[in-house]
Amino acid sequence: MPVINVDDLTDKDKAVMEVNQLKTEVKLERWLTSKCCEEIKDYIQAGVEEDTLVKGISEEKNPFKEKGGCVVC
Repeated sequence: MPVINVDDLTDKDKAVMEVNQLKTEVKLERWLTSKCCEEIKDYIQAGVEEDTLVKGISEEKNPFKEKGGCVVC
C-alpha cells in the first residue's frame, strides 16, 4: 500500500478518507471495557506458570548469566 502524504490531499479527499475510515470502524463489534479487562486478566493468570517475565529464567537456562566475576585490585 503506497504512503499518502495527507498535506498534499484536498479537503474533499481528506473528507472521503475520513468517511471511509468511519464506515470501517462502525462495523467493528464493541465490547465493554470491564468485560475485556476481566478476559485479559484471566488470560494472563492462566499462563502465569509459563511466563518468564513473571517467574524469571532459571539459572541453568539463562544464556545471559555472567560466566565469571570482575575483580578490582
